[in-house]
Amino acid sequence: MLMRANLTVTEQARRAQIVAAAIETIAELGHARASFAKIAERAGLSSTGLISYHFRSRGALMAEVLGTVTAAFTEYVVAEEDDGTAAGALRAFLLANIGFMRDHRSQVVAMLRVAEAVSGGDDGGLAVRDRAALAALLAKGRDAGEFRAFDADLMAGFVLSLRNGVIMRAAAEPGFDLDACGRELLATVDLATRP
Repeated sequence: MLMRANLTVTEQARRAQIVAAAIETIAELGHARASFAKIAERAGLSSTGLISYHFRSRGALMAEVLGTVTAAFTEYVVAEEDDGTAAGALRAFLLANIGFMRDHRSQVVAMLRVAEAVSGGDDGGLAVRDRAALAALLAKGRDAGEFRAFDADLMAGFVLSLRNGVIMRAAAEPGFDLDACGRELLATVDLATRP
């Protein structure tokens, strides 16, 4: 039993190692050029067979990359504190997005490149992924008088489109100033939503 438990921990560690190497490889080379051979080389593996052992296909590995980055992003966003208002929650959400992009650039770039490849070249559904939750937050703030009157679903789409534009630019320009962009994003969203 103990031997099986150790094997499971070892297998989990190997999977995590492969996913981390895939993220870095995709961020550096792009989705199309991130072959099992390149990922194995970055992970220090002796063979691509070790990747195939843990992931039945390239698609399964890419799904794991997206899941890993999404989980890390969600954890990062949830950890951002707000002041208990809808406006504070919106600000915390946007700040967490910018912070995650700054602190985890490779993960964001890899997520974007995989999502684009899977969806055929658009943003991979990033513009609609969290729209319902954001629309509910915006509606709450609108109904409480914190925000002006607007269609919450449309505004959520606008806010997420702005956020996704920042993600795409940060992915394309390694030296992009996320802090300056974050200030402008906050100011723009504030002007768009304030009563």
